[in-house]
Amino acid sequence: MGGAESTTPPPSKEFDQQWRKTCWSKGERDRMVDDLRNFKLSDPDVGQLRCLLYGPVGAGKSSFINSVNNVFQNRTTSGALVATDGGFSFTTTYGTHYIQGHSGEKRLPFAFNDVMGLEQNKNGLHPDDIINALKGHLPEGYEFNTVHPLSDQKKEFIQNPSLSDKTHCLVSIVSADKISRMSEDVIAKMKNIRAEASRLNIPQVVVMTMPDKACELVNKDVKRIYYSKAIKEKMQICSNELGLPMNCILPVKNYHEEGMLDNDMDILILNAMTQIMNFANDYLWNLQQHANQKKNKY
Repeated sequence: MGGAESTTPPPSKEFDQQWRKTCWSKGERDRMVDDLRNFKLSDPDVGQLRCLLYGPVGAGKSSFINSVNNVFQNRTTSGALVATDGGFSFTTTYGTHYIQGHSGEKRLPFAFNDVMGLEQNKNGLHPDDIINALKGHLPEGYEFNTVHPLSDQKKEFIQNPSLSDKTHCLVSIVSADKISRMSEDVIAKMKNIRAEASRLNIPQVVVMTMPDKACELVNKDVKRIYYSKAIKEKMQICSNELGLPMNCILPVKNYHEEGMLDNDMDILILNAMTQIMNFANDYLWNLQQHANQKKNKY
């Protein structure tokens, strides 16, 4: 009997519904922009919530800063210089990137610090300088030294940093298309930095960039990101490798070659920023509660 052979269809690359519910409307985008512009800090004296970005070379740290800036300026910007895929870090000094309000308004209530990229072995940024940044010891304009981190014996070392100098949220930046090929050495460095942040009770998230390079579905339509099985798998790898829960893994497509803003890309960027701001503000609130308890005790 020569009937046609039955073939099993290939497994679907998509889930039937979004596994992380997301609203993609322009109204939602504009609401998040307004909420972040008018965000109320738990401690107004701090001025800005300080987010420290770190991760492997070429993961998209500076591009993420520019992408956030794009959303709030409603145009393409280039405040943080971005390197091409040259394999070395373009960021060589420690600096703060502020986000300007509308038409010369005061700065928005958050700021970024971008550091040199992590590399294998003794190349790239010395992890102790990221820990110095977490604690607020690095001065503005400090030039990174890959061999010798800033010592507390140096005159530029900030001995008594204010709460404004310290990091309020640690943001790991990793690339979706490279996460499964990250060297064990870089992962170990990131885990050690995370451990120190945890010891200091500093909240942490992972921003996972370049999802379009890791999944053809997302490359064609960013709104398919939470339908994509490949992206969920990459996020799970991030969670397993870096030791953060899945709800702290935030996929974002940075602006790179786009000449105009894109509502769907903005939604992912704003979702990430909303979570980062809430975590950082919770950290300030907790510090205030501990300070009040100490006052009441004495």
